[in-house]
Amino acid sequence: MSLQGAGQVWRRLDVTLRDLPLGTLFLVVSFLPGLRGHGTQVGDLPTRPFDALAVVALALECLSLVVRRRWPVICLALVACGFALDQLRGYHSAAGTTLLVALISAGCHLEQRRRTTVVLLSVAYVPLAIALARLGSGGETVTEFATFYLTLALAWGAGAWLRSTRAAEAARRERVAAETRTAERIRIARELHDVVTHHVTAMVVQAEAARYLTAAPERLEQSLTAVSDTGRRALTDLRHLLDLLSPGHGTDHGVGPAAATQSTQATQARTPAVGRVLTLVEQTRRAGQPVDFTERGAPPASTGSADLVAYRVVQEALTNALKYAHGSRTSVQVQRGEREITVEVSTDGSGSRTTAAAAGSGRGLAGLRERVDVLGGDFSAGRGPDGGFTVRARIPADGTS
Repeated sequence: MSLQGAGQVWRRLDVTLRDLPLGTLFLVVSFLPGLRGHGTQVGDLPTRPFDALAVVALALECLSLVVRRRWPVICLALVACGFALDQLRGYHSAAGTTLLVALISAGCHLEQRRRTTVVLLSVAYVPLAIALARLGSGGETVTEFATFYLTLALAWGAGAWLRSTRAAEAARRERVAAETRTAERIRIARELHDVVTHHVTAMVVQAEAARYLTAAPERLEQSLTAVSDTGRRALTDLRHLLDLLSPGHGTDHGVGPAAATQSTQATQARTPAVGRVLTLVEQTRRAGQPVDFTERGAPPASTGSADLVAYRVVQEALTNALKYAHGSRTSVQVQRGEREITVEVSTDGSGSRTTAAAAGSGRGLAGLRERVDVLGGDFSAGRGPDGGFTVRARIPADGTS
């Protein structure tokens, strides 16, 4: 078994089993001849050899650590009792160090009644210090007892710091997860808006026009065919988007090389590019919108996400033109250079509807602005003095998704 596999098995064990080796180690070390009588000592009681009570004290101090994370209060109480017996009997074993471990664990893992626990421990320390002072020779001063109490307080404080650090990290992770979920929902909504709105708008416009073509069967057939073609494209784009949202998308599990190649080719075929802007233009023209299209420049070797963003800019602008300025002459200009892609879509406002609302609800344009900003480009959209509406975008050609 590899170290990674062994680590996973270890983490799956109950916390009491994982804490058992620590308690066992302290117990074994406490019985080593060289360490007897050389452990923690509070007061000046003379050291005595181990006896039957020493075994009880060591068991309380060491074996109680197995529940230090599951029941921290019980662990701390048992260890404190064992420590008191250890000091009052004068064993001074190495197991006395477990009191600090129990305090750190309680400070870190105790969920409720933390202040009450601190007060009770502080109160319990006073009679222990008095008893040790009376049983000793009187050489121990109040300052030394206070110093040991501060050591215990520091151990509790270390556990409390670990607790706050873990809580802050958990809150940070939750915040990051929430922000990630929100960003993903926004991205999905933006993709759905881009994919669905354009196609559905074109279908609605084409269907409305078809109602007035009953006297012209040929034109009616052409209009209905356009509606059907647009619906198929919408379904294709929606399936592609659903594939991207599928948990198994992009994995090769159970898929052979031929199927993987076919899937890759299909994905690439459905990925919009600037070269496919002409398809958008033709579709918009069939919906009854006069569109002038100009494309200049040679595409660079690699454009990253710039092609997709440019495609979405044209798509959203043409969709708004269809919805809010149907019949108005629209101009689409795409300029491709080595460093950037420039897109400009303008509507002159001379159609059947006013362009006062050509910006639409604003959601699509806001999404475009975010897309362009992520790639470090410039985006603007607004009405001109002639009442038309213009969308401009400058997109760096080396942007990556």
